[in-house]
Order: sequence, then C-alpha cells, then structure tokens
Amino acid sequence: QVQLVESGGGLVQPGGSLRLSCAASRINISFNTMGWYRQAPGKRRELVVIITSLGATNYAYSVKGRFTISRDNTKNTVYLQMNSLKPEDTAVYYCNTLALAARDAYWGQGTQVTVSS
Repeated sequence: QVQLVESGGGLVQPGGSLRLSCAASRINISFNTMGWYRQAPGKRRELVVIITSLGATNYAYSVKGRFTISRDNTKNTVYLQMNSLKPEDTAVYYCNTLALAARDAYWGQGTQVTVSS
C-alpha cells in the first residue's frame, strides 16, 4: 500500500518560513502528479499546489509567489518551501498523488502548520 509521510510543520511567526517534506513509499513520485493540500479548522481540504511528472507546477492563487513545490526523485520525496507565511496559512498540510486525492483513496497523517505571533 502507498505510504506518504509528511513532516516539517510547526509554529512560526507571520512572515516566517517553513519547509515541508513528503517521503513516499511503494510509489514512484517521478511517474505521478504530486500535490500538497491543506485543511484548516472547520474548512474543507483544499489543493495548494501540484507538480506533474514533467515538472510543471500550478499554484493556488492564495500561495502563488510565496510557496514553492519541488521534488527529489532520487529520494522519492516532495517538498514545499513556504515563505512569507500568513495566519491564514494555518492548517494541516498533506501531500498526495492527484489520482489518490481525487478518489479520496488515501491520506497520510499530515503535518500541522501554525502561523501565529
């Protein structure tokens, strides 16, 4: 079974930065469109950014220019660099393949990001 383990979250002040990691097992991220998602308290999970197998990216308007997705195929790991963080970025962040997310077939445990002074 696919396993995706997110890490790197934490408490950060507004304007700060965090780098999230997503280590994948039993799936080759280089062959998949990978995405970062987030779910804030009381809200539905939303797509933040995707990266295709060819490296094309697509960001949600709310994070464009502040967040950067990347991947290291040799480590089978996807990253999310988050800069200029805002309180409204507070959420549990998940990574997933676009296909699994669309079917709601699997979600990891996520990593909590809290932006607060």
